[in-house]
Amino acid sequence: MIFDYATLKVIWWCFVGAIIIVFALTDGWDLGIGMLSPLLGRSDDERRVILRSVEPNWEGNQTWLVIAGGVIFAAWPLVYAASFSGMYVAMLLVLFALFFRPVGFKYRNKVKHARWRTAWDGGLFIGGFVPTLVFGIAFGNLLQGVPFHFDADLRTHYTGTFMQLLNPFALLAGVTSVALLAMHGAAYLRLRVDGEMRDRAGGAARMAGMVLVIVLAVGGVWVATGIDGYRITTIPDLHGQPNPLAKTVEKVSGAWLGNYGTYPWTIAAPLAAFAGAFGVIVSARSRYPLITLMASATAVIGVLLTAGLAMFPFIMPSSSHPASSLTAWDAVSTWRTLQIMFWVTVLFVPLIALYTSWVYAKLRGTISLDTILREH
Repeated sequence: MIFDYATLKVIWWCFVGAIIIVFALTDGWDLGIGMLSPLLGRSDDERRVILRSVEPNWEGNQTWLVIAGGVIFAAWPLVYAASFSGMYVAMLLVLFALFFRPVGFKYRNKVKHARWRTAWDGGLFIGGFVPTLVFGIAFGNLLQGVPFHFDADLRTHYTGTFMQLLNPFALLAGVTSVALLAMHGAAYLRLRVDGEMRDRAGGAARMAGMVLVIVLAVGGVWVATGIDGYRITTIPDLHGQPNPLAKTVEKVSGAWLGNYGTYPWTIAAPLAAFAGAFGVIVSARSRYPLITLMASATAVIGVLLTAGLAMFPFIMPSSSHPASSLTAWDAVSTWRTLQIMFWVTVLFVPLIALYTSWVYAKLRGTISLDTILREH
């Protein structure tokens, strides 16, 4: 089976989106639990139980972040170059915050000293909260456009500053990301622990779900009425050699709603986001934690698809030079590269997914406080 160039471009947009969604679904509850651990655990032993719920799996879950970075580098090299040029400080902030996770999990319980363990709990909180916040801020800036452009030799020039990334809409997107993954982490924790901790996790999931509904509604209205979207007006042959400067783009108020009008089925994405959040709110006090986790997963998928479908085919719009905006049509590698990568992805990504599923199946079950106390 050999796909034409235009079809491969769409396939790789779907592949990248799917990998990001899987990362959010799996490592998302790790990040959420990292944020919630100091808040939900009222004693050292309870915090050990909370961290134990994700400790065996978090490294495997973070593999999806590495895969996403590698895939973007290979499939969308111009996006990789432009994003690292424009968001270099933010990327380093995420990287240094993530350092707290491996050392936190490895060293927290090595010393039986309250101050030592409290310090590492704070580090794990930073390792969950900072990346989650920055990821949301990044998405918020993508929806508004990033101030960059290409010269005639396709060299990237970023004209913004780090502080410009911290604009009101981007910060709202950051709050959305934190609420989403806090809800997701609490929903997963509710499945893995019992007793009072399960009740606290349900309360945290419910509260985060309420915040998520509010910020999603505010963000949706803001995008519809206060954020200029982008629209391609002319574009060269999709089967030809990609060149981001060969098209013309205009900024139009409400343009990010265009795909929802053209393709009515896409409205399922925001509906899923709200339905999932409401599902968490309703089920967080029920006797069925798996339903809460499924509702949370639905919200995660719905939120990411809502942003992705609104922007398609744009990947990284340029606010300063709209014609330099990167899209699924012109940010890609060569046809041969995409074709080879397609088969590599089809072969190896399912193997990773199967292995991850097998690990979760082997390590399933509830972790209780008695389990931790028996280890003393």
